[in-house]
Amino acid sequence: MKKNIFYPLLENAFNREDIQIATKVIKSRQLTMSKITKEFENKFARYLGCKYAVMVNSGSSANLLSLFVAKYSYKLKYGDEIIIPSVCWSTSLWPIIQAGLKPIFVDVNLNDYNASLEEIFLKINNKTKAILLVHVLGTSLKLDKLIKKIKKKKILLIEDTCESLGTMYKNKYLGTFGNFGTFSFYYSHQITSGEGGMVVTNNKKDYNLLKIMRAHGWDRDLSNKKNRKFNFINMGFNLRPLEVSAAIAQNQLKRLKNFSITRQKNRNKIINSLKNHPNWDNQYYFVKPDTNLKPSWFGLPLLLNKKFLKHKKKILKNLNIKGIETRPIISGNFLNQSASKLYNLNFDNQKFPNADYIEKAGFFIGLHTKNIDFKKLKKLSNELLKF
Repeated sequence: MKKNIFYPLLENAFNREDIQIATKVIKSRQLTMSKITKEFENKFARYLGCKYAVMVNSGSSANLLSLFVAKYSYKLKYGDEIIIPSVCWSTSLWPIIQAGLKPIFVDVNLNDYNASLEEIFLKINNKTKAILLVHVLGTSLKLDKLIKKIKKKKILLIEDTCESLGTMYKNKYLGTFGNFGTFSFYYSHQITSGEGGMVVTNNKKDYNLLKIMRAHGWDRDLSNKKNRKFNFINMGFNLRPLEVSAAIAQNQLKRLKNFSITRQKNRNKIINSLKNHPNWDNQYYFVKPDTNLKPSWFGLPLLLNKKFLKHKKKILKNLNIKGIETRPIISGNFLNQSASKLYNLNFDNQKFPNADYIEKAGFFIGLHTKNIDFKKLKKLSNELLKF
């Protein structure tokens, strides 16, 4: 953490035990993927209540791998359509294009920034082969309604849960509703190993293909592999994690529930502090999660009231000067990004007003895994309301 950062997205991500475990792995000289990775995969799957988990080197790689396995396992063809929210991360989107598939964008809700169910239903057609959801900052749309609709049409569901590990919808973990769920262990996420990611599935055929394509396309990780050392049976990448990443993430997984509880408490403290501040004038809107959702928060998103929108640049500049880290809501409306224009992604010039407003009015700050003290809480509230 930089010395001039008063309020980072996350502070002191690694405890003493994390460092000791990492040091032990490094001293063992077994740095490449091995027994600890497999152990962590099994524990992660059991934790979420799914059958299989495959660790990779990042959440972005988890998205890439799940898209390509979906393509080959379910025989998707060039130009088949994948629905994706307009508020998304770049590496939620690019694997769709890299796999030769066509992204179809939908607008999002202003109450939780997730994909609009109504727009998804409007854009489903005979070419729709999958929906890639992005569970935003620990929240989700009404999954039961979506699944009921797409199950009849045999549409695949890929859940990008990189920002929402530990969140439950109707007492079931996000990432376990669809054909594939992806997760990230990047710094400041619900748990971290610096870098790292995971794909989960309940389908054994998909599980085996995930392992094949994770490591060059060979069968080395299969239990029924052929008796040849270098037997390549499909295309593939090199997305394998380091053993040290698995060791740290496994240790942090034990603390995930406590992390989530503390983040929830800190979120409540910050919101209450703002609302009870003498300068409070409804400057911000806060996420309103679905009543069936038990969030595992990643950050505190803030959406400026329209009458204060003109102050956003001044607010962010002041927060930056005072050492309070901020981030956009994912990438804002991705169709406004330069890369979107480069690839002509919005070829029919559709409008996404809610995504645009979230980009213009939204940002988020961190939620820490240690209780925020009164002094820090007071300064944070003061600076957030200093226009």
